Amino acid sequence: MQATYFIVCGIGSKGSTLLAQKMEGNMESPAVYAIGHLGGQIRDFAGDGSRWGLDVAYVDEGETLLGTGGAVRGAIDEADVGDEPNGGFLVLYGDSYLSIDIAALWAASGDGGHPVMSVLRNDGQWDASNAAYDGAMVTCYEKGRSDGSLGFIDYGISVLNGGVIREHVAADTPYDLADVFHRLAEAGQLRGFEATERFYEIGSPQGLADLEAFLGGQTLTSA
Repeated sequence: MQATYFIVCGIGSKGSTLLAQKMEGNMESPAVYAIGHLGGQIRDFAGDGSRWGLDVAYVDEGETLLGTGGAVRGAIDEADVGDEPNGGFLVLYGDSYLSIDIAALWAASGDGGHPVMSVLRNDGQWDASNAAYDGAMVTCYEKGRSDGSLGFIDYGISVLNGGVIREHVAADTPYDLADVFHRLAEAGQLRGFEATERFYEIGSPQGLADLEAFLGGQTLTSA
């Protein structure tokens, strides 16, 4: 599998151990961390990635945040990712701990040629459901929808490519990646890949407690 990992980091003081868990997996491709507020903690901990055998680079927004879409646009411009179909990459939300077959997800994208969102059957269990999935395509993606018609949730890792991002997100402009996914789903252009194990996140005290319990009582602390 050949892809570039772009990690959109929303990690505060508890992030370093979670980053180590991610890095100790099979991340064979270069990683670009899109960082902003408190991003120095991530840079100080991960460095250039060499202690994990990785090639890690950074795009730092500073205190002027561009949202997830703007962060990914900055990352692909910095890494000079082209618009060709084989210029695909994975987007991973930085506060997520996931159990998923990344090689199978990548294969579902046609080796980066088609956008894919990983989804999990949710029915409001882990958070508000935001996606409809028919077994092949994500037919609707809408954050904040409350009519109960959506049974799946964005799992936290997706495949995109340079052409898709540049079509929807202008350079140096704040933009939410959710709006890109919404438009792709409306246009019938967003493939789906169903995860089977729940996700964990550290964006809330309860989420952090759940992950620590899953990891056998290990407390996530800064390095």
